[in-house]
Amino acid sequence: MTMSAGWYLRRLSRMGPREVGGRVGDTVRRRLWRSARPDCPSVTGARFTAVLPAGTVAAVPPDAAKHLIAEADRLMAGHAEFFGVDRDDLADPDWWYDPKTGRRAPWGYAFDVPYRSEDAVGDIKQIWELSRHQYLTVLAAAYAVTGNERYAERVTEHLRSWWAANPPLRGVHWTSGIELGIRLLSWVWIRRLLDGWPGAAGLFEGNPVALNQIWHHQRWLAAFPSRGSSANNHIIAEAAGQFAAACAFDWFPTSARWRADALRSLERHLRGNTFGSGLNRELATEYHGLVLELGLAAVAEADTAAVPVPASIRLVLLRMTDALAAVVDNRLRPPRQGDADDGHGLVVDGTGTDRWASLLATGDAVFGRLDWWPVVTGTDVRTPLLASLIRPYANKGTAPAVARPAGRPGHFADAGLTILRGPEEIWCRCDGGPHGFLSIAAHAHADALSVEVRHDGVDVLADPGTYCYHGQPEWRQYFRSTLGHNTLQLDGGDQSVSGGPFLWTRHARSRVLTADTSDASAGGTARWVAEHDGYQGSVHRRRVELTAASRELRVVDEVRGPRRAVRLAFHLGPAIAADLVGNRAVLTWTRDGEDRSAALDLPGQLSWRAHRGESNPPLGWYSAGFGRKEPTTTLVGTGFADGTEGFTTVLRFRG
Repeated sequence: MTMSAGWYLRRLSRMGPREVGGRVGDTVRRRLWRSARPDCPSVTGARFTAVLPAGTVAAVPPDAAKHLIAEADRLMAGHAEFFGVDRDDLADPDWWYDPKTGRRAPWGYAFDVPYRSEDAVGDIKQIWELSRHQYLTVLAAAYAVTGNERYAERVTEHLRSWWAANPPLRGVHWTSGIELGIRLLSWVWIRRLLDGWPGAAGLFEGNPVALNQIWHHQRWLAAFPSRGSSANNHIIAEAAGQFAAACAFDWFPTSARWRADALRSLERHLRGNTFGSGLNRELATEYHGLVLELGLAAVAEADTAAVPVPASIRLVLLRMTDALAAVVDNRLRPPRQGDADDGHGLVVDGTGTDRWASLLATGDAVFGRLDWWPVVTGTDVRTPLLASLIRPYANKGTAPAVARPAGRPGHFADAGLTILRGPEEIWCRCDGGPHGFLSIAAHAHADALSVEVRHDGVDVLADPGTYCYHGQPEWRQYFRSTLGHNTLQLDGGDQSVSGGPFLWTRHARSRVLTADTSDASAGGTARWVAEHDGYQGSVHRRRVELTAASRELRVVDEVRGPRRAVRLAFHLGPAIAADLVGNRAVLTWTRDGEDRSAALDLPGQLSWRAHRGESNPPLGWYSAGFGRKEPTTTLVGTGFADGTEGFTTVLRFRG
């Protein structure tokens, strides 16, 4: 995907004068850097002191260590999976190769590389992911747990290979700040986890090539921060990586300045990216997890280096953790809201570890769990390592005075997110919040008033997910469209207007009118009412009621305004089989060997069809993770709304 002149004009229209000025300065700086690439200052006597406290590794739970070693051995055999693509070349990887398209990114000055063009570069996510070096933190952790030097030796081989193949400012791995920030954080943890191995110092602080790379990564991040309308999770990753490196690799004349500047940026943008309720302002759950991981990792470096951090940083992370505990279902799955690209801030355990359980376990260790938090039964390696570095929240002078929720919140007014809970672990998310974050709302979907319903953790009415970012515009458009969510579409268009794959030029405005989240499992009825103005000249209002006694979810849609064509979509989860007859669908699935079922009575005023795995245009798909999609059933009703009556849908769960 290459960007047209029209895209650049639309993108420019979403910037303010300060951002435009900053980007002009960036352009000038890139041109100057083409011919002026200074050498890393001379470093002598560097020592790495940001080590794990004695006894930390011994406290890793045996089952978590066993899982880690299995993951590390799979990597040692050269096998990994990234975004739905299996790789068997990790024993000696090509750092610029995309196995999905078979293309190899071109060599040259970094800022000349057209990384958005899949035709020229390949799938950039496939190329970038390996070079975040998070698989190397897994191998380094395996060394720390086992003492087996073969893991450390493989890490050494790959880092030396990468540094040789990617000199400063050459090639695709020097084009995006988030990649540099996360890579720096990985290097800090690799050095920490290899401590005690005889070759660790010679790989890092005693290695001029490593020092040059670390210095140039930090110089790049100091010069080219994400700006203005792009200051979302990217700026937090940049600041966290810069701060971590300036704390742990405090070896350069500019380390103190980089550390101070990165900490100011981190504090400012953590606050700016987070609602007061603790939910991430991008309203994209995966990025809530990413930002929380990055923030915790940054605080770990600060405490290890005895660098004071503003109390507001810990407060934001505390609120984010409490918010996560509040919104997950009974299986610890959070909402599938907005974009998701499977991005992680710090990886230690490898694949197969429950990300959300790990974050809650870390939150318990650092902040202390509240009585209403869900119980976490799994274990992981990262939690005891992080917790060993972060001062306990209760320490004098560490914890700001803050009142934490006495009970489990169900409505987050600032984010417009509401969770209705019913008997038999019925969970329903209702979306009545802002379209997204900042003027471009880069990771938003056109999903105003959408609902997401689960039964005992199984997606019944599902948010289909994200699937892709670059290279497949028709799929990108579908997965972020109004039709691609459990909501109502008018006249075949989206509620918000897209100007590009990460750009919305007009945002639907939603407001929640009622949010009664009384626990329906106690015998009552939970209610939610909201509306949005995304369709000019019309207002879509939706009412959702969850009644305990009947195990019934009722959804009523009203359209106020002139007569308009309607499509109402309900996307079923991939585990759900559907038998549609007329306007009734019988839904069946299996959970833990037990057969479950529900009846979905759809509005009789509309004509209903079931769609599954259609590609022209896309309809009837579910993406469990970035780069992966599978057919599922989508029920679509078509007709007209004339403002005289609503459309009522009733989902009844059977015993």
